[in-house]
Amino acid sequence: MSFSSIYKVFFRRNAVFVGTVFASAFVFQAYFDSSITKWWESHNKGKLWDDVRLKLENGGDGDDDE
Repeated sequence: MSFSSIYKVFFRRNAVFVGTVFASAFVFQAYFDSSITKWWESHNKGKLWDDVRLKLENGGDGDDDE
């Protein structure tokens, strides 16, 4: 696909250009958000609320002060 055909399809009319920008931004945002969330959860495993809640529901870790 040459530059002239890309220009004719996506950049020639302003409405199509703006639509392409918005659609690309939406897709990029969804991909970026899911990627960062997976990275964050993998690097903070055991410290997140879902992990801590399971420990607390199962009786904690056993070192109570009482």
